[in-house]
Amino acid sequence: MFELLKTDVQTKARLGKLTTAHGVVDTPAFIPVGTQASVKTLDPRELRELGTQIILSNAYHLNVRPGLDILRAAGGLHRFMNWNAPILTDSGGYQVFSLAKIRKIKPHGVEFNSHVDGASLFLGPREAMEIQRVLGSDIAMVFDECPPPVAAGQASSPSNGQDARATIRHAVERTIRWARECREQPRAQGQQIFGIVQGGGNAALREECARAIVAMEFDGYAIGGVSVGEPEPEMFQAVEATEPFLPADKARYAMGLGTPAQMIELIARGVDLFDCVLPTRLARNGTAITQRGAFGLKGSAYKADFRPIDEHCDCFACKNFTRAYLRHLLNVNEILALRMLSIHNVHLFLRLMADVRAAIAAGTFNGFRREFIANYVPSQKVLSARRDEIER
Repeated sequence: MFELLKTDVQTKARLGKLTTAHGVVDTPAFIPVGTQASVKTLDPRELRELGTQIILSNAYHLNVRPGLDILRAAGGLHRFMNWNAPILTDSGGYQVFSLAKIRKIKPHGVEFNSHVDGASLFLGPREAMEIQRVLGSDIAMVFDECPPPVAAGQASSPSNGQDARATIRHAVERTIRWARECREQPRAQGQQIFGIVQGGGNAALREECARAIVAMEFDGYAIGGVSVGEPEPEMFQAVEATEPFLPADKARYAMGLGTPAQMIELIARGVDLFDCVLPTRLARNGTAITQRGAFGLKGSAYKADFRPIDEHCDCFACKNFTRAYLRHLLNVNEILALRMLSIHNVHLFLRLMADVRAAIAAGTFNGFRREFIANYVPSQKVLSARRDEIER
């Protein structure tokens, strides 16, 4: 299912192929997020033309709307959304994390209220796997518990530190127990299941969780509980504390990451797969992402700027439209601007992964990494962006 083709001699960067029931994914790879069975503003034809190999949808959201009866009648998620390529489905664990104020954790799952109509819902390992089985995704994620970032950070007092460690400990214990339940559930034909490692910022608990999850022999492994509000150095440390305990012959997935620079740094730390809402979310805010950073197009500085978004980009938006035109569309609320910025931003992320794969194959990744990081200046808007409770 996963073939490791090459490992960089200077870093832990890996070149691989992940084979699924609906096609092969070349890794490292970026996974555009289509939470509600659609990557926002983009259609399947555009995604294919951009070189998208795999997309992500969310089991919790699709269970709420349109519901399993509709998805069964449609013949599964691939047919429902007309996407005949790999799909990875998130189990809904992150949404339960984000709804912490209206949830109650039970031994076999979580009781909470729907974000749509307030209806009482229950989601646990059995329910999450049944939903993903009906969806028929190529890769299903186990149901886990993500501890809050305050538990992952530095405690202000010894008592707070003890509370934080206890919170992470309970989350790890439930994650391991729920992973075992998920492993026992039936799955769709050809469906792979990825385990998730939790542990907050506690290296010992990260190791303990990783060893227990790997012992269950899942098809791949995700590093969970990162990009949930913690400082970037702590996020890197959490990945570094987890990666040594993940098998080399299985794909490694960092959930909910990240900026271009973060992806480059985590590839150097041995990660293969990434998903993030940033390309389309920032596009809807009028922000373009380039290999040198991100900038907003709504400002008056671009009123008469007839250059493309990025003079080094060959996407449809950059080949056909100017910054001045897109700025005009943004300021008069025309949807075409959001679509063109989404095309550009998603293309940037996918093109970056293709360049990374080429660099690893050529043995030049570390030089590529140094040059990229030296030239990339992240904007404050990108740095402060976090996974949206509804979108992701």
